[in-house]
Parts: sequence; C-alpha cells; structure tokens
Amino acid sequence: MYYIGVDLGTSAVKLLLMDGKGAIKNIVSKEYPLSFPKPGWSEQNPEDWDEQVMAGIKELIADIDGNEVAGISFGGQMHGLVILDKDDNVIRPAILWNDGRTTKECDYLNNTIGKDKLSEYTANIAFAGFTAPKILWVKENEPENFAKIAKIMLPKDYIAYRLSGVHCTDVSDASGMLLFDVKNRTWSKEMCEICSVKEEQLAKIFESYETVGNILPDVAKKLGISENCKIVAGAGDNAAAAVGTGTVGDGACNISLGTSGTIFISSKNFGVDSNNALHSFAHADGTYHLMGCMLSAASCNKWWMDEIIGTKDYAAEQKGIEKLGENHVFFLPYLMGERSPINDPMARATFTGITMDTTRADMTQAVLEGVAFALRDSFEVARSLGVDIKRSKICGGGAKSPLWKKIVANVLNIKIDVIESEEGPALGGAMLAAVANGEYASVQAAADAIVKIVDTVEPDPELVAKYEARYQEFKRIYPALKPVFNA
Repeated sequence: MYYIGVDLGTSAVKLLLMDGKGAIKNIVSKEYPLSFPKPGWSEQNPEDWDEQVMAGIKELIADIDGNEVAGISFGGQMHGLVILDKDDNVIRPAILWNDGRTTKECDYLNNTIGKDKLSEYTANIAFAGFTAPKILWVKENEPENFAKIAKIMLPKDYIAYRLSGVHCTDVSDASGMLLFDVKNRTWSKEMCEICSVKEEQLAKIFESYETVGNILPDVAKKLGISENCKIVAGAGDNAAAAVGTGTVGDGACNISLGTSGTIFISSKNFGVDSNNALHSFAHADGTYHLMGCMLSAASCNKWWMDEIIGTKDYAAEQKGIEKLGENHVFFLPYLMGERSPINDPMARATFTGITMDTTRADMTQAVLEGVAFALRDSFEVARSLGVDIKRSKICGGGAKSPLWKKIVANVLNIKIDVIESEEGPALGGAMLAAVANGEYASVQAAADAIVKIVDTVEPDPELVAKYEARYQEFKRIYPALKPVFNA
C-alpha cells in the first residue's frame, strides 16, 4: 500500500508518496501566492491551498494504482487563522504564522490577562503569530467577519476537512493556537472565554496518528483514489518534521532550517520554562516537546540571494566562504520580527560591522551565521532548563548546504546528524498515515524502521572557540538596538 504526506508550506505544498516499507516513490511541489497587504501582514487564500493539493495528488499518483493509496496525512504551517461561515465557506484570507499585526492583542493577553494565567491555561504565552491574538484582532477590526464565524481552523486542517468533511485538528498544531490546554490535551475553557470563542466553533481534537475519517466519495472519485483511503490528523510542520527525522521519544533533538528555523526537543514529560521563551507543545508521537522558533531562517538566505544579490546559485555564493569564525560582519535575522526567545514583533534585520574591506562573501557568511546564532539563543534557554543536548538531526531547505550545517554544528558545539531523507514534514505526514493504517505499531516504531543517519558533522574545538567569541559579540547587538526598533 501507499501513503501520502502533504506538507502545506508557506510558499508551496510538497506532496510525498511513500510505500509501506518507508521508501519514497515520488515527490511533487505546487506553489501558491503569498500576500502582504500591509507592512508586517501576511495572508493566503485557503482555496489556493485546496486547488494545489488536489492537483498535486493527481500528479503524485499518476503512475500508480490510486486504489492502493491507503492513507493521507499532513504536516503544515502552524498558527494560521482560517475562519469558516455556517456553510463552511472561507470568510476572509487566512492570517498566517508570520503575520505581525497583533501587537495590541498580545499586549492585552500577556499584560492584562497576564502571562502567568496564560501559561497556567495553555503552557504558553501570547506571541504575535499565534492564533488566539488573531481572533481578537478580527473581533476588534472586522466585527462583521467575527460575527459570521462558525468554525475556526488551522491551515492543514482545512485541507483535511476538504478531503474528509470532518472539522478536525491534532494536538501538536492545536498547541500553537493559545486556546489549547497542552498538559491535558484538551481545549482551554478559560482561553475560549477570554477570546469570545465557543467550543463548538473549534475542531475536534485527535492525536496526530489517529484517523479522522475516510476520504469523501466525490473527492475520491475526482482524485482516482479508493473510498477506503483514511484521512489521518497529521501534525504541525515542526512536529511532522520531527517524526520525519526520527525525533521522537525522550531527549531527541531536531533543527529545522526552513522558512522559519526551529530547535525541537522531544520529551516524555510535560514541562514549561519559567520565562516561556520556548514553546511547550504536545508532540505527534503522543508525548510532549519544547520548541524554539525563529520566524526567518532559510528565508533570510533566500531574501539575500534572490532579492539583494540577484542569483539562484546559492552553492556558488557559498564557495568563497572559507574563514569561518573570523567574520567581522554580523547579521540580525529578524526580517519578520522575532518569536523565540525574544518575542519582539518590532525587531528588524540589520547588518553590523561593515567596513570598506567587507566582501560579498562576508555578507553571505554573516547571513548564515546570524541564523545559527539566533538558533543558539533558544538553545541556551533549553540548556538553562538542564536539557543536555549532545547531538541533533537537521532538516529543511537550509540543511542541503554543507557549509551551513558546519556553521550550525560549531556555533552550537554539538554533533549534527544528517539523515537519508531531508523531506521532513512531508515524510512525517506519510509516516503518520502508515501508523494509522497499522503498518507500524507506533510512531516510534515507524521512525526506528524508516529514518536512517547517513553522515554526522562533528564540531571542531578550534572553530567552536572562535564561534563562542563571535556569539558573545552577537548577543550584545539586539539589546543595544531594541530601543531603536521600538521607536
């Protein structure tokens, strides 16, 4: 049998076809537009997602018997607000995870309601990208749309609904809404009340590996898939990526260098850091995880290459970079503000330390290093909690760069394990579909069977020392510029 993983990203959907033994048989990507109606705003049309997912599935399974597709599951961009009316029509464009319009609402939640209460109710505090502040924004700024809301959904869950007819979500994605009691894996009645949300407006909660229903007969016919195909809840992109990299069980770590950047630490026990600098979420394997999420990671390099330098040959730009740990240029990677650990939507990207002898290669190197330094900021919070991380898996588009992996290994002073497949959320989604169909006894069993380490990047003590000195300099830049950003 075959299993489809749907990774609903910010710029494109990636669809992956996997057989029951974990072999990847085909991958298809379909792009869709991203809209920035005002500075700091970020929106998409959910119907564009649906259109491209349907087209992508057809293309993905063109060379196999569609009746052998036993399950479809998901990884997807988190936090996005999708609102439907009583007829399940989309009311307005989805407000995405990297949208920064909710400063006022976050201030209200964190300072008026109070961070202690938010943490008690949800294990987290309000960040600009989270879903609950967006609901409050719609209530305040678009009351006519707020009055129409019959269902509140997340991006990947809208696709699951279109395939199954079930309004569903999973515990990992729901964890990022600030409406979910993470510890008890249920909706928070207190947060619903604070946000003027009725529980019936929220989706039914599933574990990531649970079946929400079968594919709708008319959709099955349109796609050429059996009506017995199971639609499986799936996970938020980072939890799905963790499954796809085998980051399950207790104490495993994964670094994702995608549009956003994350450090993801799985744990059998529920835990919250005292400052809520890291997110405390439910994991797709039935346990929990801590996560530090920066809003711009590989997207920083894409911006620098595509928009500023004007090239698509990323590898060629990195060839001239040789003097690691000696760069005098620093880059703050806050192109969309920042989440973990500083929680500052007003933060902005900057280059610092440019002189007459600064080269193009120095600037490119600074971008790669700035992302690694910002990841370390979250890493330090985890260390302060007593989490001792010696090694990590890595995935995402940035993980395809040998140079970037080397920089990350030495900035963090850990071993970086490279896995055979870097398909992350799409593979994780397919694995969750396989688990739901009984192909594997558990998510852990699927990870043990499918995920293979093919290389390890070792930190170099001399380079670690150089980067330690550079990181201490980097740490001083944001606090110095914060008053400027705020002004």
